[in-house]
Amino acid sequence: MLGNHQVKRPFNLTLNENTVEQARRYTNNLSATVDGLLSEFIAKEAQAREDKLQLYAKISDAWNRFDELYGTFGSEYSPL
Repeated sequence: MLGNHQVKRPFNLTLNENTVEQARRYTNNLSATVDGLLSEFIAKEAQAREDKLQLYAKISDAWNRFDELYGTFGSEYSPL
């Protein structure tokens, strides 16, 4: 990306013909609409992945605290 200018180039997409016909009733610029929706999807998925990572870190921390306090199931029988 150069400054505020976003580089665009053509891509081939296979879309349902009926869906495209319906979408054209609501937008004159299907490419811009799809680009905007794809950007929203990417942001939402990135946030969902970050949220999962944070959740897993909290779970791991909680389990480690529990293990420090009480040990793990069967630890008294472990030969290690």
